[in-house]
Amino acid sequence: MGHHHHDHPHDHDHAHDHGHSHAHGHHHHHSGGNIAVAFWLNLGFALLELVGGLYTNSVAIMSDALHDLGDSLSLGTAWFFERKSHQQPDTIYTYGYKRFSLVGAFINAVVLTVGSIFILIEAFKRLWHPEQPDTTGMLIFAVIGILVNGAAMLRLKKGESINEKVLSLHFLEDVLGWVAVLIGSIVMKFADVPIVDPLLSMIIGGIILFNVYRNIRGAFQIMLQGVPHNIPEERVRKELAAFEEVEALHDLHIWTLDGAFNILTTHIVLRQPLDTAPLEALKTRIKKQLQTIGIQHATIEFEIKGYAACDTTPVVH
Repeated sequence: MGHHHHDHPHDHDHAHDHGHSHAHGHHHHHSGGNIAVAFWLNLGFALLELVGGLYTNSVAIMSDALHDLGDSLSLGTAWFFERKSHQQPDTIYTYGYKRFSLVGAFINAVVLTVGSIFILIEAFKRLWHPEQPDTTGMLIFAVIGILVNGAAMLRLKKGESINEKVLSLHFLEDVLGWVAVLIGSIVMKFADVPIVDPLLSMIIGGIILFNVYRNIRGAFQIMLQGVPHNIPEERVRKELAAFEEVEALHDLHIWTLDGAFNILTTHIVLRQPLDTAPLEALKTRIKKQLQTIGIQHATIEFEIKGYAACDTTPVVH
């Protein structure tokens, strides 16, 4: 059997891959479709806004344009890497492609940081030399902005995948940004306070940079194999100590591939030696228990008391 596999690895892989991606295509079509519509809607609009920002001479509109561009980028990369992440593990990426979504987060962060710095510099200059923007133009753009982003938000809110729900929050933020521009344009229409424009721009720029920081911090924690924040190590130790066959455990490692798929490895010292069948049964029970707290993949090594590979601290029962 082993030999047969080596003779035709290509056929085997091909069949497997094809079947897998095909099945997935159907399952994810809806979520992908919603994200794709939101992406094109947003990208087209963000480009229109950049023109609008220059036309109305408003830095607030330009920072909102950047905000929207950032969202369409994260939509595009999320959609692309979401599809990539369903690829089967191969000999190079044995864990599969789930982590590729972090690459999207990085690309996005770089673009948004650079863009925000440019806009903040421009806004800062205008604090000293305010320029009167075209308030009627701003008002029209703000109304369109609220409608476009509102539509994208409602469309994604109805989606079932967690990805869509998260992205709908992005759009909620955009809608709020445009509401601010709308209020600002009305204020400037009736009062001579052109400084409102750069002030709004700085607030929006600040929000963008804060979000970039938050996302990158999360991505770094995943890349550096941090313990997933929703599965504290203490809790896992308690769960494992609850099995009466367990004497102690050491070398406990918990990490996450992409924030959703969690992995654990540990060495467990047994109170007394067990035969193969009860040992496997115990392992299955432990893995089932770990799955209930969100660890999808566990690798467990059993050791016998007195033969342990290294010093261990007994578990308090």
